[in-house]
Amino acid sequence: MRDGTPSNADYGTPSPRDDGAPSIQDNGTPSDAPPTAGNGTPPTEDFGQRLRRLRTRAGLSQEALSHAAQVSVRALADMERGRTRGPQRRTVQALAEALGLDEGEAAGLEGAAALGRPRPRAATGPAGPGPLALPRDIQDFTARGPALARLLDLARDAAGGRPVVSVVAGQPGLGKTAFAVHAAHLLAPHFPDGQFALDLHGMDPEPTTPRDALARLLGALGVADAALPAGTDDRAGLWRSLVGDRRVLLLLDNAADEAQVAPLLPGTGPSLTLVTSRHALTGLESVHRADLALLRREEAVELLTRIIGPDRVRAEAQAARDLADLCGHLPLAVRIAGQRLLGRPHERLGKLVARLAAEGRRLDGLQAGSLRVRAAFALSYRQLPPDSRTLLRRAALAAGADFSPETGALLAGLSHDEAVARAEELTDAGLLQSDAAAERYRFHDLLRLYAAELAETEDGPEVRDAALDRTADWMLRRATAAALHFDVDHERTAAQADPDPDTAPTGRDEARAWLEAERAQWLAALRRAHEAGRHRQVLDTADAMHWFSDINQHWEQWVEVFQRSADAARALGSRREEAVHLNYLAWAYNLCVHDPRAALTSADAALTAARDCGDGLQEGWALGYGAGALSRLGRPEEAQERLRGAARRLAAQESPQGRLAELTVLNSLGTLLRQTGRAAEALDIHRRSERICRAGIPGRTKELIALYLAVARQQIGNDLAALERWQEAEAPLRQALAAFEAAQMPAWAAPARLDLGRALGAVGHPEARQTLLAARADLAVLRSPRRTEADAALTALDRTTAGT
Repeated sequence: MRDGTPSNADYGTPSPRDDGAPSIQDNGTPSDAPPTAGNGTPPTEDFGQRLRRLRTRAGLSQEALSHAAQVSVRALADMERGRTRGPQRRTVQALAEALGLDEGEAAGLEGAAALGRPRPRAATGPAGPGPLALPRDIQDFTARGPALARLLDLARDAAGGRPVVSVVAGQPGLGKTAFAVHAAHLLAPHFPDGQFALDLHGMDPEPTTPRDALARLLGALGVADAALPAGTDDRAGLWRSLVGDRRVLLLLDNAADEAQVAPLLPGTGPSLTLVTSRHALTGLESVHRADLALLRREEAVELLTRIIGPDRVRAEAQAARDLADLCGHLPLAVRIAGQRLLGRPHERLGKLVARLAAEGRRLDGLQAGSLRVRAAFALSYRQLPPDSRTLLRRAALAAGADFSPETGALLAGLSHDEAVARAEELTDAGLLQSDAAAERYRFHDLLRLYAAELAETEDGPEVRDAALDRTADWMLRRATAAALHFDVDHERTAAQADPDPDTAPTGRDEARAWLEAERAQWLAALRRAHEAGRHRQVLDTADAMHWFSDINQHWEQWVEVFQRSADAARALGSRREEAVHLNYLAWAYNLCVHDPRAALTSADAALTAARDCGDGLQEGWALGYGAGALSRLGRPEEAQERLRGAARRLAAQESPQGRLAELTVLNSLGTLLRQTGRAAEALDIHRRSERICRAGIPGRTKELIALYLAVARQQIGNDLAALERWQEAEAPLRQALAAFEAAQMPAWAAPARLDLGRALGAVGHPEARQTLLAARADLAVLRSPRRTEADAALTALDRTTAGT
């Protein structure tokens, strides 16, 4: 427990996850961009549309094709009109032969037909949008027919009950993600139990760890943050157990290596996993491989045609072929060139061909093999207005996977409204991707590299550092002001002014939303301040954060935050502040990363610093945090000794902070005593906590004290139950449950309901079974390990009832 919020690990409040949609990495167009076909027809073809196009291209009438393929004219008409969406394979083969299709076109025609054939069983319930939902499909997707047909066969294999994995690999810009997203949408009906997409950020300096990826996946299945196992192996085991019998489709985009992917793969069941990577991932065994190749020239021209329309391509057919060649038949380069032409409807293709050839000489650094991808990037960049160019290159300096308009505005030196307008312009140009739900933007990773290089070459170190310093200072001031919304001393504290009061969060909900959304930015700002020696700013921010940190206890970066603040206090020579922040660090090691050895080291250092400066409050906290670490290390006697010492030290403190710390220590001591078979002593301790709460604590709100009182009463009920004084246990447990429910704290209420149900069952109360059933349901929603206790309590109750 931190000063102000009960810290027992069983009383953690679950926090919302930051479930941003995964990014698109290889296609050059944001997944949520509108269709870009300019020919007035739908940008994708069903079987009938594809058949009609191929027949027209071959110069055949329906009668002529009917004769050549031995298919009736009426049947052909029904196919082309969409009345027959999925003809049999042998019919498609006959049509392909009659049309003179090559292998790839024939496979594409068969794939379109297969999608129109009867589906597997329908889902028992709709799988609506949710965390890690598939990105929007690329509507002008082109080619890849054989590869799509092979994935359709794999989907049928998965329906047989064994998990299937397909690795989509190849050089940058081949459209691996576009292919995987398109395939996922086509195959989605075969996986009615859910489709999930997760960007693994394999090209980032710090790719997503398997542990964090598993947290996102488990969260998408409804596992509460507070119920996540600590270790990667335990998380992987839980993930596999939850999806083992489900027909799910999993898209793992932009994988770094085999070690990152392997823990995420389902072990059993009818699932299909698509993995995209710029590496071959040869270490993954028993997987299908779809190594995408460059487009053929005619396919690249077809993609260009779908983007800008057939009329312009037909008018300059040779220029279109030359443009495809200059783009190296790379889908990303073709797409960027096509989008540039789409934005200039009167520009001739020949003019772009000439300019692209000239620009290519300047962009030798970033290549895909012999392909000059940066030429297309540079053309798009140079056509932008000055402010948009500034935003593009400065936004690449932002921390994290995405950035907000305010971050872009700070880095580029623009107003918020100007930054939004420029970001939308960049999104329309295909240079940024906008979030489907929030006002946030992200780069394709190649474009981020390109933009960051521009910031280096066009802005220079001085301008770039000034932009980063300006942004870091603003972010820390906003983060400090936002975090103080959670500080119980806020009304009596001269809070650091928000840098922009007109847009500042106005309450706890808004403050929490901002702090969570901008976590990567303010943490990067804290690092920058620490590295620049701005120690007071680091301490002020960390001080403001310590109450907010209780709400998001699962964030592992609290270790970094409080390590840096402890270092800052040491650099300033303040032993009292060093003790405070070493105590915060011990808390983070204990409860955020579950490292009791490091927690004990920090707590001991805090104890030394507190005694050096004569701070009894911090000495009490240090003893308490050290006791928590010792208990977790299996050393209960030493833990009890420290807790008793902490209680004595804190009892002498007269401040409100001292009373809250004393309550924390007393509750922890009593719980430890009960767990070691000394329930009577525990009851005395928890009664003492109750008396302190009833007397009230000056300067602390009734709502805060009510939570402490509820914790004490729950522990009193458990102490009485351990003494088999079941009837006496009922009242305090009911009071605790009512308080947690009134405060809308389900993660605290569910265990209290379980404790109450067991007490009611012991006395044969008629509400016992319903209470235990409700507790089990609540704990299941939270994915709490205490659900097994509810199962055992229900089993014991059933046996008792049957015996009676």
